[in-house]
Amino acid sequence: MSEKISIVIPVYKVENYLDQCINSVTGQTYRNLEIILVNDGSPDRCGKMIDEYAERDSRIIALHKKNGGLSDARNFGMTYVTGAYTMFLDSDDWLGKRAVENLLTTLKSNDADVVQSAFYYAHNFYSLFDNRVYDKNGREEVFENDGLMYELVINEKVKNFAWGKLYKTALIKDIPFKKGVLFEDVFWAHHVMQKVKRFVLLHDPLVYYRQRENSIVASYTERNLDILDGLKERHAFLKQHYPHFLPESCRMLFQTSLMHYNLLFLKRTGSERRKEIRSCILEHQKQIREAVSGDSELSNQLKLFLVHPYANIGFLAGRKMLRKLLPEKEVPLEKVR
Repeated sequence: MSEKISIVIPVYKVENYLDQCINSVTGQTYRNLEIILVNDGSPDRCGKMIDEYAERDSRIIALHKKNGGLSDARNFGMTYVTGAYTMFLDSDDWLGKRAVENLLTTLKSNDADVVQSAFYYAHNFYSLFDNRVYDKNGREEVFENDGLMYELVINEKVKNFAWGKLYKTALIKDIPFKKGVLFEDVFWAHHVMQKVKRFVLLHDPLVYYRQRENSIVASYTERNLDILDGLKERHAFLKQHYPHFLPESCRMLFQTSLMHYNLLFLKRTGSERRKEIRSCILEHQKQIREAVSGDSELSNQLKLFLVHPYANIGFLAGRKMLRKLLPEKEVPLEKVR
């Protein structure tokens, strides 16, 4: 296996994490790498740091551009890709030592277009492995196109993230990320997966996905609603190309809409956006009711929301309080030091 693999890493305000990220890539057991570091107008030391890395390692290409966001940085980096295969890595995440080697071996042995590994949720002093979805001892799973799209829509095993996957470069070269949005991967992934004939899932966790220790509510803004726009775009795409997955898409849209309505309520902001979410749910309540009919939890939340959104919020708050008093036994994620 001598094919070159390109790894595109956008860099912005991560000077405390960048060393760990880059060192995890330069230290890979697979050596034929093209490491494309894109300084997206970072105001800290990141630009100087990537130049220093490029001086020390001939495999590194250090690029600098005005700040345009993650999508713009990835698109810019892709114009420099010359490898037969491409990976994306966020600059506060890092790879296990054999990640690239294992991904390429799996992709080639299965004659696949894309391979994805499991990953760790990496906190400051420990990591979590989602053993509810992945099994470290589990066999690799192969998905053909239709099954892959279903897995992407339900977002359990196959994630919408662009990172954590190895792609044939030819597959993604002409599919840019949408600029100026958060959750850009949700706008992008289904266009890529439509072109995939064979996709492989590795249950082995090869990527460390850093978790910033800040409150979701505290950091939440109306820009987070971009994910709903992305899911709506994907829903329209599915209606044209995979109409049999519309119920799963509708269920995901409803679940995500509820979550964001509640976050807007907790932030005491976005009254107009809350009205939009409510109107959309009311307009599509028949389809939603059918989509969630097999899920008693979401069915109950829909009924309460249709009475009034605050009825559902009150129910969730009461349930949260009850669970504190009478905690249910849940299967925890596997904790790794």
